[in-house]
Amino acid sequence: MTLDPRARAWLAIRHAPGMGERLLGRLMDAYPDPDEALAAPAAELKQRAGIPPATAAALHRREADPALRGDAVWLEPADRTLLIRTDPRYPALLAEPPDPPPLLYVEGRPEALEERPALAVVGSRNASRAGQQDARDFARDLAASGFCIVSGLARGIDAAAHRGALDGGGCTVAVQGCGPDRVYPAEHTALAAEVAARGALVSEFPVGTPPRRSHFPQRNRIVSGLSLGVLVVEAGERSGALTTARWAGRQGREVLAIPGSIHSPLSRGPHALIREGAKLVETLADVAEELPPPRSVPSEAATAQEPEAATALAGEQRTVAQCVDFHPTALDQVVNRSGLTPDRVSAILLELEILGVVAAEPGGFFIRTPADGARGT
Repeated sequence: MTLDPRARAWLAIRHAPGMGERLLGRLMDAYPDPDEALAAPAAELKQRAGIPPATAAALHRREADPALRGDAVWLEPADRTLLIRTDPRYPALLAEPPDPPPLLYVEGRPEALEERPALAVVGSRNASRAGQQDARDFARDLAASGFCIVSGLARGIDAAAHRGALDGGGCTVAVQGCGPDRVYPAEHTALAAEVAARGALVSEFPVGTPPRRSHFPQRNRIVSGLSLGVLVVEAGERSGALTTARWAGRQGREVLAIPGSIHSPLSRGPHALIREGAKLVETLADVAEELPPPRSVPSEAATAQEPEAATALAGEQRTVAQCVDFHPTALDQVVNRSGLTPDRVSAILLELEILGVVAAEPGGFFIRTPADGARGT
């Protein structure tokens, strides 16, 4: 992208000492034209936008040049774009109050931010295998039905949601809590490249900004702001996914949640949201009741069919599978329930793991997987 004078002026303002995203937003509200803001007296800047005198003085001295050069270099490739809140290309849904980001650094296709209706899929970084599979399956089918899947590129549910959207041949957008020149976590560099190729990587933070804890709640309002609704898959009581859901409520978006085992700490977040009025989701049809898809969604009857691996179980395999819960189940519990020897149960569990009916969890536990057909997705 070639920076036009207006974009360059807003970047210069953003990089002035003391100028953060929220202060820049207030300045943009007061002065849609950056040249007008740069020419305004310090007293006027203070009165109209709350700009501190030191920051106003820095604006007048144009002290932002070194940092501005970093942004300008990053924006040179054709697949990188700066979206300004006052521009027509800025996503209309995100521009709604409260607190839309004044600038968005985009790698990939900027049109991906609003060419399709979007749904955010979020949840725990420390998700169970079953939770990650749920996120991937829902995201795959929702993307195939025409939704763009938005998430935060984090470990666990976020990464599974992006991969599911890619599996479904659809669009996905990842919103980061660091500068656009970085990928966090670094292990998702390859995934980020795929997301940028099929959708977009987005950040409101300038080039060179490291990931900080405070950035992620701020990032979450963009995840929800780009979306018509937020689907929470697994989340503990203090999960950042709940911050995204709270932002969705403030922004007037739909909040949806997949319930889980009463024994799992990762179910507490979704269950709390459901108690507060979030839509309980078990199938794609539940999502469609709140957010009709752009294209047809598989019927509930179709999504509830058992795959061959599950229906082919017989004898001891079926017995052992029925002794494993949809929450972590200890080997001793499976042995006691089945009446088989520990060695025999261990051998059958390995067979079931290969078939995709159960998954091994840390600590020697096992869990039934959604692929077994009992979840209907």
